Amino acid sequence: MNLPSNLWRFIILLLSFSIKYFPLFLPAGCQLFVPLGNLTVKPASPFLIGSNLTVFCHSNECKQGFRISLELNGESVNSLERVNCTTMIFRLFNVRMPQSQLICKLKSVDRELPVNGLDLHGGLPPNKPEHVMCEMSRSSDFIDCTWERGQKTHILTTYNISVNRENGTKIHLDQIQDAEEIHIPRATIDENTKYQLIITAYNHFGASQSDPFTFSAKDIVIPETPCITQIEFGNNSIAAILYWKTSESSVHLRSDVRLRTDTGTWEMGEETELREGLIQVDGLRPLTDYEFQMRTCNTSRSNSSKRSLCSKWSSSVVGRSPGKGPSQQLLAWRKLGSLGTNGLRMVTVLWQPPSPDDYTGAVQQYRIFLGNDQNQEVTSCAAVSPCSVQVPAEVQAVSISAVTLYGMSPPANVPLRLSGDVRPVLRPLVPAANGSAVFVSWSWPWGKHRSTSGGEPLHYVIEWTSVPVAELQWQKVSKDQNNTSITGLTAGVRYNVSLYAVTTRGVSAPSSRLVYSKEQKPVCGPSVSVLVHEARRIRIQWEELPVDKQRGFIINYTIYLQMLDFSNTQLSKTVSVSSPRQMWMDCPEGALALQLTASTSAGEGQRGNRICSQPETPAVGLVIWTVFILTLFIAIIANLMCWRCVRERIKQKCMSCGPAWLTETLPKPGNSNAIRLLQQYDRELSFSSTQSDPLLSPISLISQEERDDVYPTIHVEISQLGSRPTEPTAETPLLTSDPGLLVDSQPEHVSYKPQLAPLAPQGEEVKETEEEQRDVPSFWEEDKCERFGVLLGGFLSSVEVGFTYPPLGLTLSSDSSLLWPTTPKATIASNGGFSLERRATENDVEADSLSLDLQQREIMNPDTAGTCSSQYTVETTLKSGYFPQAATVSSTALCDAQR
Repeated sequence: MNLPSNLWRFIILLLSFSIKYFPLFLPAGCQLFVPLGNLTVKPASPFLIGSNLTVFCHSNECKQGFRISLELNGESVNSLERVNCTTMIFRLFNVRMPQSQLICKLKSVDRELPVNGLDLHGGLPPNKPEHVMCEMSRSSDFIDCTWERGQKTHILTTYNISVNRENGTKIHLDQIQDAEEIHIPRATIDENTKYQLIITAYNHFGASQSDPFTFSAKDIVIPETPCITQIEFGNNSIAAILYWKTSESSVHLRSDVRLRTDTGTWEMGEETELREGLIQVDGLRPLTDYEFQMRTCNTSRSNSSKRSLCSKWSSSVVGRSPGKGPSQQLLAWRKLGSLGTNGLRMVTVLWQPPSPDDYTGAVQQYRIFLGNDQNQEVTSCAAVSPCSVQVPAEVQAVSISAVTLYGMSPPANVPLRLSGDVRPVLRPLVPAANGSAVFVSWSWPWGKHRSTSGGEPLHYVIEWTSVPVAELQWQKVSKDQNNTSITGLTAGVRYNVSLYAVTTRGVSAPSSRLVYSKEQKPVCGPSVSVLVHEARRIRIQWEELPVDKQRGFIINYTIYLQMLDFSNTQLSKTVSVSSPRQMWMDCPEGALALQLTASTSAGEGQRGNRICSQPETPAVGLVIWTVFILTLFIAIIANLMCWRCVRERIKQKCMSCGPAWLTETLPKPGNSNAIRLLQQYDRELSFSSTQSDPLLSPISLISQEERDDVYPTIHVEISQLGSRPTEPTAETPLLTSDPGLLVDSQPEHVSYKPQLAPLAPQGEEVKETEEEQRDVPSFWEEDKCERFGVLLGGFLSSVEVGFTYPPLGLTLSSDSSLLWPTTPKATIASNGGFSLERRATENDVEADSLSLDLQQREIMNPDTAGTCSSQYTVETTLKSGYFPQAATVSSTALCDAQR
């Protein structure tokens, strides 16, 4: 007993808690709340739609800071009237909503408390039932009667059906709510008796009665309802074939089909009766679910009473239409390539994709065939235009078809043969005002649609491409047209438009024109260069702008000249585009800057590159400066060549750069002093005898110890006339032991080289001597006596050379330093005498010639010795051993008379 009492106590507490904190609400339009008052509406629900309503909202208590408000379907009602602190009157005008919600609330600044709520219901009186109809089939047990009830009342409406005989006797009475159809048992009526059917509709706002419908059983008989047994789509997705049957003869019957999609309404189909029991419905969409129904109608009876002569709609049959293959030919064109060496021609086939409404799914590929025979396939291309193929040169045409999952389009013929007909004349192209289209028109030179060669036009093809060449675009035009428009063009881009006429004989030659859809200013100016710039005129040349930089047809060029001096003068000249791009033009003197601009019908473009130029220097001044510089250079070189030291340095520099054999001086046999002295000596002995250079023994190398015994020491005594006889003499060895000071350490450097040559006559000797004298520079001949005296006067008084054998002749070429002022390698001097040693140089030959000259002058003028201002004696004594050449030379300075 305690457990049930405790359980009930717990339930009561739970209910109390829920009522206090989670109270149960009264329904008011899907909202629950605790009523704090009441809400009243006049007139009460249901109300007639369009009426004015008065709403009373009453709160149970007056709360300070709160006001009463009313919301109709969530919107506040502003028309109100305050009665007191707890009551408020609201008015609603012309309420048209059949279902509404009212809520009365207490509102403060931050709180809302619901007072009460109410649902409003409105309605309309029923309309008069229209189009009352009764019908039955021959095998039916019920009479089916239908009507149209008119507008919706929004409230419950009841329909009373009464069947009366013509005399007013009621044989059937029935009642139905919110319906448009009733079934009357066929057994209640007589087949040959006429009856009247009356339908009465009523609800809260009123009643309405239909017109009497009079009928007899034989007048309302309709054909039997057909049955759809099968639906078939086949390969065509836009048509369905229905198989149907009926229980009665179909001789005087016709069929109607209606269909609808999942989301659509019933529509009458475009049916075509193929044969009995077979009907085709067209106008379908591919890949769509359809629901089909059909009925049959009797054509043997007239429908004067507008009664139904058709059966009821059959049961529905559902089917899905398949995908649709393309049914239209493609629009195709071609671009011919060159003929290869293998006899195949490259053909680029272009086409436009089929219309999306003409097929379903996606195009899988395009197939190209030779001619119209689809058995000779050339290639299969992806679903991208264009496609290039190689075909034999004799092929006249190719064809192309689009292949989808649901079929292939009919082949489109693409002619390859040239017709040879006269091409159509393309008239001037007219750009559109919007700058993105061009109007194209053409005509035939011989008349409309007439060909002198027999070909009749099939259609036209217009192709265009931008310049420079870009992707080719084309358009097919009907043969009945002579104009069209090209759209999608870009302003400032040059296009090449060509027109082809496709006839029964082939394709004509193109008729082409250049056009801009809209001209613009050039983006830059031409590049200019200066060819010749003279004092008051200039020859310039400029390059043509690239096509993509022109932005229009160039009509002229403008040349701008600006002086680069303080005046900053600017000149301009306009040149026609037909003029050559190289020209002379006058200009002011001085340096200047040039720029060019190009102009189109849209205006002048930007200036090109800026170059500066100045007049060329006159040619006469250049020649004068060149001659002056060359003359000065030659004078400097000639002056330097007259200086012996410069010549020596140049000679030494050249010899150091070349090989040794190139600088070796080859002796001349005719200049041999030994031969000359021997010839002179022989003439002194006997004028009739002639001698040659004595035969020499073979030359062999000797050691250092043997050289002192083989080569004697030459004693040179140098004395000056008038000096004291007690001056010592200096002995100079012919060869020294020091290799650095050895004059003739090697046989090839010995001053004397034996020459084997016949003696020349005395006259020839004199002549040769005179030629050698002429080799000496002029400044030496003019002052050679003074220079020689200065050179030897301070150092030599006499040079004596002694030999154990009779002297054969001696030259002064043993040391060229005696005749030319050079720095000696070693010098020993004491009391007016000296001993000189140096290495022989290439100047020995010149010294020999000079020494011989002195000797010859002494021989030829013996009487002049007494008149000289100074006298020198050179003696060379050979102490011991064999020496091949020896001479005693007494030389005096050249007299003033010889100068």
